[in-house]
Parts: sequence; structure tokens; C-alpha cells
Amino acid sequence: MSLLRRSTLLVASLVTFSTLAMAAGQAQQPTQQPSDSSSSTAAQAPSAPSALSSNIYQQGMTVQQRLRARREQRRKAEIHAMYDHLYEVYIGMGFNRTVAGPGSVTGYGGGLQKVNLYAWNVGFTRYYSERWAVTLDGRGYYGTQFLGPNQYNIVKPAISEYAALAGPSYRFMLHPRYSVSGRVMVGAVFNNYFADANGFTAPELGLYPDSAAGVLDVSLPIEYNFSSNIGFRCSPEYFLSSFGSSVQNGLGFGGSVVYRWGKL
Repeated sequence: MSLLRRSTLLVASLVTFSTLAMAAGQAQQPTQQPSDSSSSTAAQAPSAPSALSSNIYQQGMTVQQRLRARREQRRKAEIHAMYDHLYEVYIGMGFNRTVAGPGSVTGYGGGLQKVNLYAWNVGFTRYYSERWAVTLDGRGYYGTQFLGPNQYNIVKPAISEYAALAGPSYRFMLHPRYSVSGRVMVGAVFNNYFADANGFTAPELGLYPDSAAGVLDVSLPIEYNFSSNIGFRCSPEYFLSSFGSSVQNGLGFGGSVVYRWGKL
């Protein structure tokens, strides 16, 4: 009997132990699922900062684009305020290096040396847009032409020229502080080479006779703005005249103070 009891108790104990083990295994399965989800969340976590940084980068580019657009708008507004005037006048001085005659004076062989002529210059401009305009220009040139030794004993007579021109101009570079333009003008020029000839004619001295001739002026005005109304302009120039039966190719420059007014 004691052996039977011991066997029964042993079997009961094994059944109870197996039941408890199964119950413990079932209790552990739900706790493992959260750990799996937490591991997947941990695996996905590194991708979140990269997406956030990409979004920040896109927002930064948008802000930069907005800043550039605002700067461009301010620049256009400043250019419009600087160059929306209807009229301008200018007054200044100039320089032209040219030749005043064929140089056939007796006693001095060869052609004449080029002469430096110094000028006053005034003009009026009407603008039709911020870039396009038409200019009326007047100027006078003065200098002394070296003739060399001759039988007339006139070595350096005073000469002068007076020109009236008109033509279009175009601003191809605009900045709130400066602008660069191109200008082409045509007109007429009258020379006064006979005034200081002491009774001799200009051809006798190797100079062109006093007459009117056609003239072409091509310049590149570069202007610096002190304000919206006042500026300073410097203009390298090519000045072509046609006295006698030849063409005079003059090179020079002009500098002038500019005053603008009116609104387009």
C-alpha cells in the first residue's frame, strides 16, 4: 500500500508540474509581442531623423528662395526709383584728338600732327523708358594746331569747331548706383580755322577751309549716381568728321554733371 500511494503521489506531482509549465509558457507569449514591436520601433527610429532633416532642408531652401526674391524685388524698386525720370540735362567738358588739315603748307613736309581739342558740352535728353532715350547735344572744341616752320611765320594758330548732334541712347546695364549706356549721334560740325591765320587762307597754312561737315559720334556713357536726381557721367568717344575730301577719326572723352527730373 505504501508503494501504491507513493506512485500515485508521484504521478499527481508530474501532472501538476506539467500543467504549471504549460500555464507559464502561455503567460510568457503576450509579453514577447511588445518586445518585438519595440524592436521594430527601434529599427525604424533611425529613419525618423533623416526624414526630419530632409524636411528642414527643404524648408531652408524655400526661405532662401524667398529672401532672394525679396532682394530682387528691392533691387528692381531701387532701379525704378533711380531711372524713372522723364528728362535730363547735362553740362561738362570734353577732349578730342584729331587732325585739322592735310598739312601741305610750304616749308613743312608731310601731314600735320594731331591736335588736342578741349571742349565744353551741353545736352538735353528725353527718356521713353528706363533704358531708351533721345539726346540733343551741343559742343565747342578749342585748340592750337602745330604747323611747323613755314614762310608765313604762323606756327601754332588757334582753331575751333562747333557741333550740333542728336541721336538715341540705350542703357544696357542698370544698377542703383551706376549705369552703362551706348549712344550714337549724328549731326553737323562747323570749323573755324581761318580766324588766327593773319590774313592768309586756311588752305595756305595746310588747314581745312572753313566749312560745315557731317559728323558721327559714338560713345559709351558710364554714369555714377549720387542721388536719384544727380549723377556724374564719363563717356569715352569716337568722333568722326568729314572736312575736305578726307575723314578725320577723332578719339576722346567727355565728363559731365547730370540732373534728372520728371516721371515716366
